[in-house]
Amino acid sequence: MDKNKGMPESALFVMDGVEATHDGMQYGTPKKFRKKKADSLNIQELAREVRASSRTHLSKAITLIESSNVAHKVQAQELLQELLPHTGNSVRIGITGVPGAGKSSFIEAFGTMLCEMGKKVAVLAIDPSSSLSGGSILGDKTRMEELVKKPNAFVRPSPSAGTLGGVHKKTRETMLVCEAAGYDVILIETVGVGQSETYVRGMVDFFLLLVLTGAGDELQGMKKGIMELADAIVVHKADGDNVRLAKKTVSEYKQILHFLQPATPGWMSTAMPVSSWEKRGLDKVWSTIGEFRQIVEANNYWSIRRQNQTKDWFQSMITDHLIDMFYGNPERKAQVQLLERQILNGQLTVTQGVDRLFSDKQSQK
Repeated sequence: MDKNKGMPESALFVMDGVEATHDGMQYGTPKKFRKKKADSLNIQELAREVRASSRTHLSKAITLIESSNVAHKVQAQELLQELLPHTGNSVRIGITGVPGAGKSSFIEAFGTMLCEMGKKVAVLAIDPSSSLSGGSILGDKTRMEELVKKPNAFVRPSPSAGTLGGVHKKTRETMLVCEAAGYDVILIETVGVGQSETYVRGMVDFFLLLVLTGAGDELQGMKKGIMELADAIVVHKADGDNVRLAKKTVSEYKQILHFLQPATPGWMSTAMPVSSWEKRGLDKVWSTIGEFRQIVEANNYWSIRRQNQTKDWFQSMITDHLIDMFYGNPERKAQVQLLERQILNGQLTVTQGVDRLFSDKQSQK
C-alpha cells in the first residue's frame, strides 16, 4: 500500500527513496532508492516530471544523484544532461554566519518572505556531521516549520558526511536539478567551519555573512578572509534591546568593509540590520541582492563568475578522481604506509619518500 496515497506533495512527506529524520525533514540517504533496479528507471520521464515541478520526482532525482551505486551514477549524469539546458536561471545565495547568529531562523524568515512574494525557493541546508559516524548532529534544531508548509518551497537537508567545506559533494548537481524544476532562488547554508565558506563562495552568485551585535568583540574571533568573501553582512537579531547596538554594529562593519578588497568586482560590500523574529530588514536584504545582480550583470561579471566556477568544479573533480585512482591501488596504498613509517623513523626525508613513490614502477601502473 502506498503510504503517501491521498497526501498532497510536501517537503515534509517521505518520498520513495528518501529517508526522513524524526522531525520529518528529508535527508539524502539513498538506502531505499538503491533497492530499485537501476534499469527500471525512466530517465526521460523523471526529467519531465522534475521540469513539471513535481517535488516527489525532484526528491527522487536528488536521491539518484546522491547515490553511490555505480549504475545510478551513470543514470544521474544522463538525467543532468537532460536537465542542463533548463538550468542557470536562478540566483544562487550562500549563507554563513558566526556561531549563534541564527542562520536557520534567518533562512526560514527570508525564504518565507520570498515565497509570499511569489518566488520559488529551494533551500539546501547543510548539516554538520559527526566525523566518526557521518550522521547529522543538529537533529531538530534545523526545522523550518513555517517555510516547509509553503507550496513553492523545497527544503533538502543533507548530512555533510565530512566533505571538504562541510558541503555534500553533490550540492552543485542538486542545485542544478532544483533550477531545472523552476526554483528561482537557491539558498545554500554552510556549516561555518572555516573552509566551508570558501567552498560555498565558489558555487554561488551572492554570499551573505550573518553576525551578531557588538562588532568589536566578534572581530577578535573572526578571520578577515571570511569578511572578504561576503557581498553583504547581516547584523542579525536586531530586535528588542539590541536595536541601538545593532545600528552601531552596522556602522562599524561598513567602515571595516570600506578598507577590504571587494568580494565582487564593481560591487561595494555593505552591512544591514535584520530581525527575523520581527520580520524587519528582510526586504532590504532582497533589494540589495537585486541591486547587486543588476550591477554585476551589467559589468558581465555575473556570467564570468559562473564560468569560472564551472571550470574550478571541473578541475576539482579531476583532482578527486586522480586521488581515488591513486589510492585505489592496494599495492600503492601499502607502499605509502611503508614510506610513512620510514619517514617517521627518520630513514627518509619527506621529499625522498615522495620521489621514491613516484619513481617506483608500481606507481606508474
